Amino acid sequence: MELDFTEAELHRYSRHILLQEVGAVGQARLRAARVLVVGAGGLGSPLALYLAAAGVGTIGLIDDDRLELSNLQRQIAHTTDRIGRNKAESAAETLHALNPATIVEVHARRMDAEAAQDLIPRYDVVCDGTDNFATRFLIGDACHLLGRPLVSAAVLRFEGQLSVFAGHDGVCPCHRCLNPEPPPEGLVPTCSEAGVLGAVTGVMGTLQATEVLKLIMGIGDPLKGRLLLWDALDARFRTVRLKRDPACALCGPDATIRDLSAHRDMAGPVCAVG
Repeated sequence: MELDFTEAELHRYSRHILLQEVGAVGQARLRAARVLVVGAGGLGSPLALYLAAAGVGTIGLIDDDRLELSNLQRQIAHTTDRIGRNKAESAAETLHALNPATIVEVHARRMDAEAAQDLIPRYDVVCDGTDNFATRFLIGDACHLLGRPLVSAAVLRFEGQLSVFAGHDGVCPCHRCLNPEPPPEGLVPTCSEAGVLGAVTGVMGTLQATEVLKLIMGIGDPLKGRLLLWDALDARFRTVRLKRDPACALCGPDATIRDLSAHRDMAGPVCAVG
């Protein structure tokens, strides 16, 4: 691992390098890492901003949606003058302005089975910031089958949840151990239907970024096998322990999901949160 830093890098990341748990080695790991952010909206904005600020070497952004005025209440990677532009392209501009050393790979496309198969193997960690159960299950299945850790967050109204899934390691539960199947369409409203407090997406996206940084540097205790729940109105966090489901269709001994064929006909956009 290359540990040589320029004077500018040492100055930029000095507060990281001062941390015993991070140091030069941890910062070098961040510089060498590749992270895929699915959705450049309410969650993806703070997530990607903090990854770039931290010095993650390469960030992939996938989103086929275009920026609308109603997005700007929470999607802080964008600006008013970019309304109508692709969100991945807009966010990439912001990340480059924040940290020109971070390489941003823009994927202005829909996250479907083909994209998942193509893109996920190129990255070390995948982050789900979508607001669509079909897409979330596709990402979860793909990450498990392709052997990539998934940092998944969700928000609605005043609440958020976060977990890290690495069920492919044979120890931790996968996303289907928590939710075996998507809920019936229309049962759970989206943010566009039920609303969301903008700052809630900021907190959850920032927590998501923290878990990604921990995974890359190998520090602390990531949320593997645990689900973090936050109620903003009550200012209350709680953590629920997750267990592997021996009958899980994805990670169980008699798993029936072995490829992404069930997702081939999936329609719809990435649907980033917000």
